[in-house]
Amino acid sequence: MSAKPSLTIKRRLNASPGKVFSAWTDPEKLKQWFLPPNAEPVLTESDARVGGRYRIVVRSAGGEEHDVSGTFREVVPDEKLVFTWAWRGTPERQSLVTIALKSNGDGTLLTLTHDRFFDEAARDRHQAGWSPILDRLAQMLPSL
Repeated sequence: MSAKPSLTIKRRLNASPGKVFSAWTDPEKLKQWFLPPNAEPVLTESDARVGGRYRIVVRSAGGEEHDVSGTFREVVPDEKLVFTWAWRGTPERQSLVTIALKSNGDGTLLTLTHDRFFDEAARDRHQAGWSPILDRLAQMLPSL
């Protein structure tokens, strides 16, 4: 059996690991940045503890809702988050996201690893989705 597809994205952010961690775990902050371009937040929930759940629902400009949720598997404040990831329409295609934060000068090196994709097409769609979301995080961090 071959390994499931995965992706890794690294970004240097101009904020402390604590501020970046808070942006990923505080539902009020998540709703300000965790959405693709031309979308609006509908629902943002996050209980960032091992076994806690999160759910994010956004609405595209065309009116389509995108609903993703999962469970936190590992939570190390200011350092690491590991959580499952499943779209409401395909709950059987659960994947895993790891967010690692490392102090880097006066900023943070964020490494996002998303693995256990159903297939390469799913990985490629997520790669295209994560990039603008992480761009928005970098842009919004000063005001979070």
